[in-house]
This record gives sequence, structure tokens and C-alpha cells, in this order.
Amino acid sequence: MELSLATRTVGEHTVLEVGGEVDVYTAPRLRERLLELIGGGARHVVVDLGRVDFLDSTGLGVLVGALKRLRSAGGSFALVCDKEPLLKIFRITALDQVFPLHPTVDAAVAAGPTGAGA
Repeated sequence: MELSLATRTVGEHTVLEVGGEVDVYTAPRLRERLLELIGGGARHVVVDLGRVDFLDSTGLGVLVGALKRLRSAGGSFALVCDKEPLLKIFRITALDQVFPLHPTVDAAVAAGPTGAGA
């Protein structure tokens, strides 16, 4: 399946909407896009996984890398995810303790930069 990436701005946040499958084949595209956003000055990033059908360990690694990069730059990183299969992956890997997870983009933005993992 194809990976779709779309970016928009909501307040202080850059929202990256991800769709399709994030796996060993498509994760490099996601990594590249996140690096472009961060390199371009985005400091408060919300990744919306609402249209993601599959996420593997490579995709998780990309998300962890972006989180570390943003935190070291004084920024914040949050995920939007309300699909139980994906939430289960975050729980099993204990990454639900690492990433701020929100059910909607509005909830992630309302939490503000500090509530998004700063």
C-alpha cells in the first residue's frame, strides 16, 4: 500500500497527516519528511496517524527519532491515534509512556506545546 503525507499548520503546531502503511519500505519517506519539517523550523509537530492501516518497528523507530530530535531542539512531538490496533502496538512496546497520544488533532493542539511532550 502507498504512503500518503500531507502537512498543515494549526496554531503553533505543524500537523503531518500520515495515511497507508508505515513499514520498512515506506518509513524512509516518513523520516525524510519529518527531517524536512524539523530542518525547516517546525518546533511543535503533531503526527496524525488516523489514516494509518499498519505500523511496524521501522515506523516506530522513525517516530522515536523525530521525538528525540525535537526534544533536543526544545520542541515538542505528539501523536494522534485512536485506532485500537495501533494503540495496542504503543502499549505493548511501552511507547505509550514515551509519546503523548491524543484521540484528535484538536486535542493534541489544545494540550499545547508543553502538553505535547516538551
